[in-house]
Amino acid sequence: MWAEKYRPRSLSELVDQSAVKGRLSLLLKKKGEVPHLLFAGPPGSGKTTTAMIVARDILGEHYSDYSLSLNASDERGIDMIRERVKTFARFVDRREGVPYRLVILDECDEMTNDAQTALRRIMEEMATYTRFILICNYSSGIIEPLQSRCAIFRFQRLDEASVVRHLAQIAKKEGVKSGSEEPFALIYQAVGGDLRQAINLLQTASVSGEITADSVSTVAGSTVKGRVGEIVSLALKGDFEKARGKMVELTRVYGIPERDFLRFANEELTSNPTVDLGKAVSILAEYDFRLAQGGNPEVQLTAMLAQLALLSKGGD
Repeated sequence: MWAEKYRPRSLSELVDQSAVKGRLSLLLKKKGEVPHLLFAGPPGSGKTTTAMIVARDILGEHYSDYSLSLNASDERGIDMIRERVKTFARFVDRREGVPYRLVILDECDEMTNDAQTALRRIMEEMATYTRFILICNYSSGIIEPLQSRCAIFRFQRLDEASVVRHLAQIAKKEGVKSGSEEPFALIYQAVGGDLRQAINLLQTASVSGEITADSVSTVAGSTVKGRVGEIVSLALKGDFEKARGKMVELTRVYGIPERDFLRFANEELTSNPTVDLGKAVSILAEYDFRLAQGGNPEVQLTAMLAQLALLSKGGD
């Protein structure tokens, strides 16, 4: 996969994010004094890649032995914190040149409040020999006591010029022909600044050895964002049953997180000039809150589509 093949290996290789790179470079000059870190920002902006770069910079050749990477959305509860994180963080087995262990927790904003509270205690008790890098899309989903114990780095959505330039460089290295930058700009528009998705789309759209506006348009329609857009459009047209069926397929078969579904749905609604934006966004906000409170994702997304379908019929 090109997304892995061209994953940056150093801070200087990161696309955009100059403010983040500048602050981290200063911190890493004194590796033993690096605090817990919190990386927040939109998907595909480089948060996980940066965490891996920081871990390798600090731990060097002992990276695999002294770091633990977990996706917190897979195991949201307190048991994961107590059994996996605490067990790893409690060991004090230092080698020369290794200042501490590192725990990287991705999608921390999906963790329950109890799990975050338990994590706070572990971070307090074991700060001497274990550091944490917390990664999230929304820092508002992280409890204040955790935020206050971290140096917070806010990643920005990548700008079009940076993404287009990076995609063009990859295409050149892979021998992909392109007549202009138009296909790369279309890729950016299709993924909304998510570089990981952009690279995946580039690879898929250039299987013939050439990338064109037509090949990008064809592939972009099958991306997750494109499918969510189709589902929202069906709901707005009043075709609730078909919208629900496609939503269930997308979440069950392809495993798209409900937060991503809401994010792409919001982008689709805000770009639709025919919809009552105030009512539509209010609907999304209500179900975003319900999901944050622990509601069943499929039930809540189904109810949300039903509410959007009512908009086409003049319902409230």
